Amino acid sequence: MARALVSFLSDYGHEDEFVGVCHGVIARRCPDARIIDITHEIPRGDIRRGALVLADALPYMPAGVHLAVVDPGVGAGRAAVALRAAERERFLVGPDNGLLMIAAERFGGALEAVEISESPERLRPVSGTFHGRDIFAPVAAALAAGASLAKVGAPIDATELRRLELPAASVEDGALTAHVLRADRFGNLTLDASGGELRSALGSVQRELVVEAAGKAFAARRAGTFSDVPAGELVVYEDGNRMAAIAVNLGSAAELLGIAPDEQLRVLTAKAAA
Repeated sequence: MARALVSFLSDYGHEDEFVGVCHGVIARRCPDARIIDITHEIPRGDIRRGALVLADALPYMPAGVHLAVVDPGVGAGRAAVALRAAERERFLVGPDNGLLMIAAERFGGALEAVEISESPERLRPVSGTFHGRDIFAPVAAALAAGASLAKVGAPIDATELRRLELPAASVEDGALTAHVLRADRFGNLTLDASGGELRSALGSVQRELVVEAAGKAFAARRAGTFSDVPAGELVVYEDGNRMAAIAVNLGSAAELLGIAPDEQLRVLTAKAAA
């Protein structure tokens, strides 16, 4: 299996040199590495958003090393880790703040892990505020070059790695109670319910629905895609990651509903709402 691939996600943005410097560090240690930038536009310090985007992206990445840095606790005592997932030879590198574990669990969970703050691969001296350059990037590059976990860090208990607590959806007759996981740049809302839960609650055919959010009720339609409803209207659908989602055709569901991540909403049939 070719491991000379590093995917890279961060909240660094593109206005400064941070992403390019990390690319350079990887290239110096593993010149053959192919780097795929997933995104560097995660909102500053938003660990949960980074974890969700990483988990949605990695099933479409080639097997290899996955570097993720959203690290508001840099220099404040959180561990720096590298782990191997149980399936498909996936290695994840980043801060132990919950960023990595939703993605790791998509591949069977963390089979083994090491703490890399004192890795022999780290750059010296190590900055107190740029561990992406000095710890995470060089360790990711070493793994891509074929190094074992044992060579890049000290073993730790993989079951002790930090996990994020996420809300859970529920299904009752004719209704789905769910929470907003995130909104994308189009204002489409991903919910914490699977496509299967959506079908269980509301069926798979087009039908009139009501979305209850922020103390208000909005008319919507169960459909397969945005254009199944007129412009400006709500559609409830299964998104590209097989999750329940809400959108406005040619508009923003986030703006229309006035709802933020973690907030609860209900989607129910018009009959059940009557």
